Amino acid sequence: MRRGRSGKTTARQPERRYVALHKPRGVLCDWVDPEGTGRPTLADLLPVRGLEPAGRLDRESEGLLLLSDDGDLLHRLTHPQYEHPKVYWALVEGAPDAAALEALRRGVVVKGRRTREAEVALLPAAEQPAPAEPGTAGPATWLRIVLREGRKRQIRHMTAAVGHPTLRLIRVALGPIALGDLAPGQWRYLQEEELAALARMLGQGGD
Repeated sequence: MRRGRSGKTTARQPERRYVALHKPRGVLCDWVDPEGTGRPTLADLLPVRGLEPAGRLDRESEGLLLLSDDGDLLHRLTHPQYEHPKVYWALVEGAPDAAALEALRRGVVVKGRRTREAEVALLPAAEQPAPAEPGTAGPATWLRIVLREGRKRQIRHMTAAVGHPTLRLIRVALGPIALGDLAPGQWRYLQEEELAALARMLGQGGD
């Protein structure tokens, strides 16, 4: 508690909370299963309540999820006008040729609207998760994709449009925040240097 200028005792403003979570496959980006069928949710992984995710990952996608109770930060991270980079590793069916990779880079038409230009490259073997995808039939290729927009199931629609459906999708970074060595289901609070880097990216000051 502290005293305001009037001399009255006022409640101290609670500190904002910023969390990085490695969302596993099969977990909903909700605190409660909206269908009430008992599917795993954020509540099964994260004991910190009152947080909202900065963007979503669909149920079958995995990787970095940022959560906070800082509404301004959530808005600036998710609003399309800011175009913050999001980095994904996508395992796709087959072996995309140069033409398919270039089409992904230039943008493909998804539901009547062309996606923005993206960074797309083969993911070096040393960085690829193992195992790639248990039970995958036939060849598959890991891609590193950087988007600056966030349409629903965008990468899955993009890779399907060029004939290489996505088998597995992992978000490994959002702006300056990286998934790092967080194991599936693990979470941590962001560090001061990460918050400073976010502030710089969002134009909120910092060195």
